[in-house]
Amino acid sequence: MIDLFKKCGEFTLANEYRDMGIYPYFHALESRQDTEVIMEGKRRIMLGSNNYLGLTINDGIIEAGLEALKQYGTGCSGSRFLNGTLKLHLQLEEELAKFLRKEAVVTFSTGFQSNLGIISAIVGRHDYVICDKENHASIYDGCKLSYGKMLRFDHNDMNDLEKQLQKVPETAGCLIVTDGVFSMGGDIANLPEIVRLAEKYGARVMVDDAHGMGVIGEGGRGTASYYGLEDKVDIYMGTFSKSLASLGGYMASSALICDYVKHNSRPFIFSASMPPANAAVALASLRHLEAHPELPQNLIRISNYFRKCLTDRGIKIRQSETPIIPIYTYDPIPTLTIAKELYEEGVYVNSSLPPATAPNECLLRTSLMASHTEALCDEAADTIQKVLARHGLVK
Repeated sequence: MIDLFKKCGEFTLANEYRDMGIYPYFHALESRQDTEVIMEGKRRIMLGSNNYLGLTINDGIIEAGLEALKQYGTGCSGSRFLNGTLKLHLQLEEELAKFLRKEAVVTFSTGFQSNLGIISAIVGRHDYVICDKENHASIYDGCKLSYGKMLRFDHNDMNDLEKQLQKVPETAGCLIVTDGVFSMGGDIANLPEIVRLAEKYGARVMVDDAHGMGVIGEGGRGTASYYGLEDKVDIYMGTFSKSLASLGGYMASSALICDYVKHNSRPFIFSASMPPANAAVALASLRHLEAHPELPQNLIRISNYFRKCLTDRGIKIRQSETPIIPIYTYDPIPTLTIAKELYEEGVYVNSSLPPATAPNECLLRTSLMASHTEALCDEAADTIQKVLARHGLVK
């Protein structure tokens, strides 16, 4: 028998990057999550956050969290199934269902857990689940937990999706799962064609809208709303940790499906519920979004401005219509080196490396908030141009 921990000693990549001085992870934040932050004692322009609407620093939303702490205490100490359901959870589910125009909502403690809980409950041992190859890792893990048969189709390739659908036996159930807005590339799923193929072959459709909620669609209602297909998507999944400035996740669907998941999802049944402050902040953020439908419009406007800033400076980006704007850097070592230099120059971005990207398609993932200003975009773009020019990546 070999030592179980042998693999730990053989994992050397992180230390290699540390020795090279380009290790990109676990930088300590010393201020609020905002457009400008203090990280490790220095001001940085934040271009690596999913705080799309900038609500983490909203005074009214912070106050809602404080009031929930006072009223309910710090935690629920149990699962939703038993002692862990608060009136606050039910309010959040009711108002979110109304906002998303679905019959019901089930909330989970995290977004990752939401995908685990939904897919593993819905997809049985003899069912099939078909995934876009660029779906989030939590979707893949949910598929593994389900015991169903997983098939994958090339990213946003509808011909390949149809080929996979043709492999599903007529006696099996089938769920097509796709990100709405893809977290690395910022592109949007071809939902009209996915829905058409699902109807043709009798499959059901689930959209992970973690990066679509609060970003696209009418008033920020997400990908299905963006395409006018709200009645054609069977299940929405989303998170509270991005546009809604909190922590947790949800599924929105029919009352029948939600009730089934609540009684059959192991990650839901056997996990402690969302803490009161998290639920209160998510609810306050949702209400703020409803009261300010211009916020997603402002987000897209400033994102388009920054996209133009980059292209005008000769910087090659992956085109998208969302606040996620990836910059091509191709190989891992240059990507990490550039990210470090940007960090030292006062701009924080995220490095996207394999397996999140193909081996020679590494990216710097930048993302905007509705609260970014044009002046900050100009400053950040100038810095990015200067650093990329050192590496021959400016036209």
